[in-house]
Amino acid sequence: MRRKRIVDLYCCRGGAGMGWHRAGFEVVGVDIRPQPDYPFEFHQGDAIEYLLAHHTEFDAAHASSPCQGEGAPTKGTNKARNTATGRTHPKLIGPTRAALESTGLPYVIENVAGSEVRKDLMLCGEMFGLAVLQHRYFELGRWVMLQPVHLRHRGRVRGWRHGAYFDGPYVAAYGKGGGKATVAEMQSAKRIDWTTDHEALREAIPPAYTELLGRHLAAVLEHAPVPA
Repeated sequence: MRRKRIVDLYCCRGGAGMGWHRAGFEVVGVDIRPQPDYPFEFHQGDAIEYLLAHHTEFDAAHASSPCQGEGAPTKGTNKARNTATGRTHPKLIGPTRAALESTGLPYVIENVAGSEVRKDLMLCGEMFGLAVLQHRYFELGRWVMLQPVHLRHRGRVRGWRHGAYFDGPYVAAYGKGGGKATVAEMQSAKRIDWTTDHEALREAIPPAYTELLGRHLAAVLEHAPVPA
């Protein structure tokens, strides 16, 4: 049977793409920037333009639109700081959603809390026994699945907070210093072993997230029983 093909838009180094691959999909990544560690077929260019030109070649689409313009960096004191320094971030969820809807493909848009993504699902590292929390939200277009149980966190994220150091079962996979995760710790916590780029590891979602989505979407596409 032919493997279902999914286009991985704004793919970065492939955290989401690896999950779709592990769920049985053939993955093709697209990003505006070079992604030398991306583990699958890769095309450099505008994600929306690629989608509109090639959507008939795919069975589904995933989009991890850049989150810098969607969450904390554009709110509160960060918003004032960005305004003062002239920093701007693209807001691509709306245009990406419109393009995805126009294709007729089943799709997923992933982003952070505070973004414009519709909160159909929320996934957390604790749901998969990972050493990182990294809550992410998923908008599902043209298909549905049930929200998994959000398990109670087992403790704190390790690191310094307001002058005090806390230990815990989770590493802080963002920023540098203050007890935040090293490259090796992020690789282990997220189960990503194909890149050592610190920034890429911070931004990548654990493949376990999209592997779960992929198993469910594959069943929908095949009209098969949904996996437990």
